[in-house]
Amino acid sequence: MQNRFSQLLFVSFLITAFSRIGLAQRPPAYPLITIDPYTSIWSFNDKLTDSPTRHWTGKNHPLDGLVRVDGKTYRFMGAPMTTLKPVASTAQTEAYPLVYTFETPAAGWEKPDFKATGWQSGKAPIGDGATSNPVKPAVEWKTKDVWFRRTFTLTDLNFEKLVLYLSYDNDAVVYINGVKAYDTGPGYIGGYQTFAIAPAAKATLKKGQNVIAVTCKNTGGGAYIDAGLVDERQVSAGAVVSLANQKSVQVKATQTEYSFSAGPVDLTVTFTTPMLLDNLDVATRPASYITYSARSTDGKPHTVQVYTAASGLLSTHQPMQQVIGKRSSADKLTVLSMGTTEQKILGKKGDDVRIDWGYALLAVPTAASTQTGFGQPATLLKAFATGSKLTDASQPATAENRTMAVVQSLGSVGGTAKTSHVTVGYDDIYSVQFFGQNLRGWWRRDESMTAEKMLANAENDYESLMQKCRQFDEQLYADAEKAGGKAYADLCQLAYRQAVAAHKAVVGPKGEVLFFSKENFSNGSIGTVDITYPSAPQFLMYNPTLLKGMMEPIFQYSESGRWTKPFAAHDVGTYPLANGQTYGEDMPVEESGNMLILTAAIAKVEGNADYAKQHWQTLSTWVEYLKKDGFDPANQLCTDDFAGHLARNANLSIKAIMGIAAYGQLANQLGQTDVGQQHLQLAKELAQKWTQMAQDGDHYALTFDKPQGSWSQKYNLVWDKLLDLNIFPKEVAQKEIKYYLTKQQRYGLPLDSRKTYTKSDWILWTATIADNQADFEKLVQPVYEYADKTTSRVPLSDWHETTDGKQVGFQARSVVGGYFIKLLEKRLAK
Repeated sequence: MQNRFSQLLFVSFLITAFSRIGLAQRPPAYPLITIDPYTSIWSFNDKLTDSPTRHWTGKNHPLDGLVRVDGKTYRFMGAPMTTLKPVASTAQTEAYPLVYTFETPAAGWEKPDFKATGWQSGKAPIGDGATSNPVKPAVEWKTKDVWFRRTFTLTDLNFEKLVLYLSYDNDAVVYINGVKAYDTGPGYIGGYQTFAIAPAAKATLKKGQNVIAVTCKNTGGGAYIDAGLVDERQVSAGAVVSLANQKSVQVKATQTEYSFSAGPVDLTVTFTTPMLLDNLDVATRPASYITYSARSTDGKPHTVQVYTAASGLLSTHQPMQQVIGKRSSADKLTVLSMGTTEQKILGKKGDDVRIDWGYALLAVPTAASTQTGFGQPATLLKAFATGSKLTDASQPATAENRTMAVVQSLGSVGGTAKTSHVTVGYDDIYSVQFFGQNLRGWWRRDESMTAEKMLANAENDYESLMQKCRQFDEQLYADAEKAGGKAYADLCQLAYRQAVAAHKAVVGPKGEVLFFSKENFSNGSIGTVDITYPSAPQFLMYNPTLLKGMMEPIFQYSESGRWTKPFAAHDVGTYPLANGQTYGEDMPVEESGNMLILTAAIAKVEGNADYAKQHWQTLSTWVEYLKKDGFDPANQLCTDDFAGHLARNANLSIKAIMGIAAYGQLANQLGQTDVGQQHLQLAKELAQKWTQMAQDGDHYALTFDKPQGSWSQKYNLVWDKLLDLNIFPKEVAQKEIKYYLTKQQRYGLPLDSRKTYTKSDWILWTATIADNQADFEKLVQPVYEYADKTTSRVPLSDWHETTDGKQVGFQARSVVGGYFIKLLEKRLAK
């Protein structure tokens, strides 16, 4: 009876808590299972049933959810399963013949009757043989552009849903019978995806011979192109499955909650990843909860069962990889797991890459009424929809043809809600390789720890963590709203899980926490300094140990003697192999300034410079570089490397000055007052010189050589305020903010005068420079509008176009942790 009363209080608390928290009206994508760069599942649609759930890269990582109410089945999560029947096969199944050229062809090259005289003959696919190519190329491609044509024969024009099936790197344009069928625009995909065909192109298809013509650009990195047609067909469940009516969805810092009606029953589905950063054992545990709460809405009792399924695709890079499942138990839990038969641990690296070692986990409290099973998705779904018992298929199968499923009975449900939950997790065995040594996740630092024990701990903590997450979400929102207003609070709660999940916490060689970032859809680098820098405010707010864990690999890289240059490295490798910098070019001023500033920020938060003392010799080497070459930087890249090289970069100069000042502040904290005052005085002298050299009337220029009308966001100036350094005259920030407000576009302040695109993390930093709340909110509101209205439905991109709100590049990156800089300012001001 006491337990029943506790449950009622708990449900009441949940409802009350959600009613008090605001939300972004429509996030670009909805976080569901957000554990690390490999286990990161999202809904890219406003309705949870509009498409399969996806990995942050966009590849299908299906979670399926159904509910039976008095024998009638409703789908509330995932989309009906489809199969792809080849119509014009891709190289995945057939090395089809084609003709191609690397020279610009004559006009009309895409037309069916074009004579491809002088073109070469070969077989698909075309590529440069990079490790990221989905299929080994049969035609080598090393030039900037390629054009190819292929013919295929149709005997039937009756299709359920004919779509293009493409893999491209980079920009591709596809024609069918001379009519443009699809233009990918800038970018690339690492595998194969389906794309809608333009109606005019589809209308040209005829029985007999047809022509697909394609052009593709190699803009850098890998090169690959393959194009075909498939008929996307729905797989019958063998029973009628209706769609539950989604009534609402709310995203909070640690939770995403959906509300559905399924006939006479309301169902609430809550995804919780307990990223409570003050408890690393919990925050780094690779386990997320899905909670179901059902209640009758018509005053009558109803029999309710809930079905949860997780695809084998959660544990593979490609759909055709073989997986196998197993069942185990752990302290009143039934644990299902699924992984590849090969298990090549840490065998892949790269950007658009998914894990194919270790095991996806689905755990449920053991009960007589609970069923579990492995099998084909359609078979298990049919069993549930028809009320049959789930069965097992134990033999290996391709990942797309294997799923693991759980059925939970809520019994007879009346007006009082009844709840159940499952836990979704991942055991990656080893997470990162650090200079040849395979490292385990922080949660698994005790060699006796197993996935089953981890899940048992997660189960034991379930009720307390659900309550703590609700309380944390409420407090975060209240603090952020007080600091920066409602739009700012909405952005912070949207960014929170994304920033953490773009990292992996592991136990280092000395037993220390290492917290490795991945440059998601940037270049796949691991431990990048100029990713750590913008991400830092969130971790300075909630646990600076994690920021140290982000910086420590760079310090150790230098101090080991492997990195011998007098400035900080850019990265330590390509995720998940941290064996040394793989980025092709150094960013000397950028990275050295970043490391010095962040070390000072840690000292400010912790109230001591102990961490700086551990690495003082290295910091001293880096500050000497900045003193010599930082003030008036040579032609080099900064963190905004997509904008290209820039000499005499005024914003980068500010970073060097802040780095020198940060070193001076640290020296004072360590009792080296002569050294401290020397560097602080130098920084002030350089700041005075900066104001003269960058002065351009009512603002400060992009570069010291002052291209006419140029300007840039001076976001690095924020540390003068946060660290209470007072190096620059106050009027510098005031003048810049006033000028920025005249340059805003609908969706934000451009990064600088060269382009109209922007970085939203830098806007938040720039806004924090403002000396009044009104100006801060004026700069933040367009960023909120971007997040709310962008048509780029992906996990929040930090690089977008300010004129139309579309993603330019990047997604699901950790740098949105930079949104917390206003909250950090309030904390440091206390």
